[in-house]
Amino acid sequence: MLSEPRSGRLAAWGNALLAGLVSPDDAVLAVVGDDAVHRVEGLPGESSPVGLTLALGRLRALGVSGWLVALPAPGHPLGLSGPPEFNARALEAEEAVVGTGAPFGLVPEVCEAGPGGAAHAEDVHVEVVWHCLPVREAPPADVPSLGEAERELAEALREATVVLTKLDVAASGPVAEAAIDAYRARAAAGRELLAPGYPPRAVRVLELAQRVGLMVSLAYEPLRGAGGAVSASEMAARAEALRPVERVARRAQVAAFNAWVEERERERG
Repeated sequence: MLSEPRSGRLAAWGNALLAGLVSPDDAVLAVVGDDAVHRVEGLPGESSPVGLTLALGRLRALGVSGWLVALPAPGHPLGLSGPPEFNARALEAEEAVVGTGAPFGLVPEVCEAGPGGAAHAEDVHVEVVWHCLPVREAPPADVPSLGEAERELAEALREATVVLTKLDVAASGPVAEAAIDAYRARAAAGRELLAPGYPPRAVRVLELAQRVGLMVSLAYEPLRGAGGAVSASEMAARAEALRPVERVARRAQVAAFNAWVEERERERG
């Protein structure tokens, strides 16, 4: 959770574009980030994939008035409202964006390639195809309000600290040190966590969610074989202890990215 999911970037900058706070070029540049190119497949009226600029404009013309994020996991359809085909694709990708105002959603398919299985990130060529699919117009599953997410996160941060201390998880070693250094460098650079138009509280919640996510990620490293020997019982205990904390962090990320739509709906009454 040290970087925003692609669905988060698309929702945040797509919402800023809808609000007229950024230009189409600036929005697409922010969404694409370090990827090579993003295209949209299945857009109504188009028989082949099109660029993100055209797609966002077309979906706006079709009635999309806001973008929400879904970050589902097995057994937890966070942010989804159906139908089954869309939910299945989103679960496989572990993320999606869902339009409000018109029944369209986008699920990313990521393709990475590099010369001879490139070992360095800068050598990897990443292309993303967003599959445009119909969605059910219904409340998304298990999405908290921004205020609820902030309260849950504060408690989760305390719980995570206690749990990791009990499990004797030390944030040490090259993997942990690299993750912490990367996180601090990004924070020091004053990165823009969310697009223009988002309330400061949403930025705080997303930042805290990423901090909790960092703790969870570091705690999982031994389970992935990046640390010392961990017995099967220890692995099971650690996974069981971390699961609810991870769930809260994902819920908070969704709440932060969805805050723009939440605020607009509150203003309309």
